[in-house]
Amino acid sequence: MATTKKTVLETSLDMFRALGVTTIFGNPGSNEIPFLAGLDERFDFILGLHEQVVVGMAEGYARATGRPALVNLHAASGSGNAMGALTNASYGHIPMVILAGQQVRRTVGQEAMLASVDASVLPTPLVKYSHEPLAAADVPRTLAQAVFETSTQPCGPVYVSVPLDDWAEPALDDDALLTERSVVVAGGLTDDMAQELIATVDGAKRLALVVGPQVDAAAVDDHTVFDAVVSLAEKSDASVYVAPSPSRGPFPTTHPNFEGVIIPGIKSVRDRLAGHDVVLVLGAAVFRYHRWEPSNYLEAGTRVVHVTHDPREATRAPFGRSVIADVAGVVKALAEGVQDRGKRRGEPGSRELPPARTSPDGMTGTEILEVLNAYVNDTVAYVNETTTLDLDYLERIAIDRPGMYNFPASGGLGFGLPVAVGLSLGDPEKTIVATVGDGSANYGITALYTAAQRQTRTVFVIVNNSSYGALAGFAQRMGTPDIPGLELGGIDFVSIAEGYGVPAQRTSTREEFEEAYQKALKASGPVLIDAQVVIG
Repeated sequence: MATTKKTVLETSLDMFRALGVTTIFGNPGSNEIPFLAGLDERFDFILGLHEQVVVGMAEGYARATGRPALVNLHAASGSGNAMGALTNASYGHIPMVILAGQQVRRTVGQEAMLASVDASVLPTPLVKYSHEPLAAADVPRTLAQAVFETSTQPCGPVYVSVPLDDWAEPALDDDALLTERSVVVAGGLTDDMAQELIATVDGAKRLALVVGPQVDAAAVDDHTVFDAVVSLAEKSDASVYVAPSPSRGPFPTTHPNFEGVIIPGIKSVRDRLAGHDVVLVLGAAVFRYHRWEPSNYLEAGTRVVHVTHDPREATRAPFGRSVIADVAGVVKALAEGVQDRGKRRGEPGSRELPPARTSPDGMTGTEILEVLNAYVNDTVAYVNETTTLDLDYLERIAIDRPGMYNFPASGGLGFGLPVAVGLSLGDPEKTIVATVGDGSANYGITALYTAAQRQTRTVFVIVNNSSYGALAGFAQRMGTPDIPGLELGGIDFVSIAEGYGVPAQRTSTREEFEEAYQKALKASGPVLIDAQVVIG
């Protein structure tokens, strides 16, 4: 085996630099020291105080930039801590390379402390690719594979475990070739399939479009995709729904064809789609249910056609005809090819947002949304982890451009605060407004430290109802309202935020919140508002 003066670490870092993967999110541990010691000023190491927050920030960064983030974790305990956030990254198709520090190679089988005996098995099935190289010499190639794997559609997190003593081993001479690698996907929609989809849309008597996160993700890179899905809806006179549990905002919520978010239950989906003879699902799974609502999937006579770039989404769907194809290309082909029925439901942007619900007992969550909407501008993007407002959000906030709305794809708590920080780091020109429930906030609270250290342009709004409000709602629907552990109280988010270095204020009325929010939008760094609300 030919050797060179360069080490495995040096050639790996050369490869990361050549591929533009130079932003690293991590929480250092002993197994990671040899890797971290090799970093120079061309790498930006962003410290998180808990591994779940580290992965969340990396997700926000990847959402904002469209580029893979590099995450550095411990092989066993650190990776375990990160698994909650990894569920969201997996179902959100987030490009992310998780580099896990393993114990010294010869001691792994002895189960030395901080070793992970089956390291590649630990994160499955939440990653596209997981591996621990069988030899130190294969580490640089494996890491290059990980970068290309995570970036190739369907994107998703990948995991590589590297024993700490591998970094000092000699690299292969041929590792220099890794810096010249590229991977191009050249697949596309065939003419026959395009004509079949166009004919399906044209033949529909009452068409429903169900749009999902792949549409918005494509539109972030190519804004014409957003325009194309609007044109498709208008020309085909379709009712447009956002797929259940949306992780992004794939359609303008102020458009008159917009009909809202589908509730994620079997019966709710069936009822919402009732009366549509054709349902075209674009860039979403069919379907990601949450509430258990026993029912038949569809009304008789409803036909579902499903377009996704994720083969697994296609194969696991319980009904419908699935087409695996580039979603952006399909949207554009349909927008150009379908017949214009000559009907318009109104001018774009003419849909009126419903007024906020009010309560004599205090400020409501929908009043917060109304205030946010009153002060939107082209720099604002939202992160939402208020599960009591998940259905309200897209129906009450004007989302009219790609990348403007972000929600946890798998519902894993702890998403909001770190993802907001990561989005701010990935796009410093944006003002990221994160609404986070008081229950959820405790899972990612240490993200405030990084926000303060990096002085991110982030407004954190804790929607504080002193409870796990969404769980209380579930308990009511399940007929079990009297369960313990749902009430929260006595958590001083203002003091916690200030302890991490983030200015904070508590509000209990709409007027106080509006004044605090206006002030926060003008701040040069992070601000937290503890907004006391009642459920109403």
